[in-house]
Amino acid sequence: QLQASGGGLVQAGGSLRLSCVASGRTFSNSAVGWFRQAPGKERESVIVINWKGITTYTADSVKGRFTISRDIAKNTVYLQMNSLKPEDTALYYCASARGPYGSSSALEYIYWGQGTQVTVSS
Repeated sequence: QLQASGGGLVQAGGSLRLSCVASGRTFSNSAVGWFRQAPGKERESVIVINWKGITTYTADSVKGRFTISRDIAKNTVYLQMNSLKPEDTALYYCASARGPYGSSSALEYIYWGQGTQVTVSS
């Protein structure tokens, strides 16, 4: 099971850090991705980290603002979001991939968290 947390309401230009904790299993050998879905829009891939802790995908819309990291000892992946914009408002999900490398495709991910809401006010 994956548990995402850390969402909330923040003003434009602010920061949030989301956490994704795996319980009942480890995802140390899997890539982990963050996805988001805004109302009325399709789910999109935001950023992906492989099993070695290397970022393998970052959406153009968040480049330079969002970073992903993982703490193997804590079985946790983090999404640091800086310089937030109103268009970043969405439900954010973390997901664990089938394998170690992951991709931007949601089809590669088999375990999903429940989502945490991020709302950015202008």
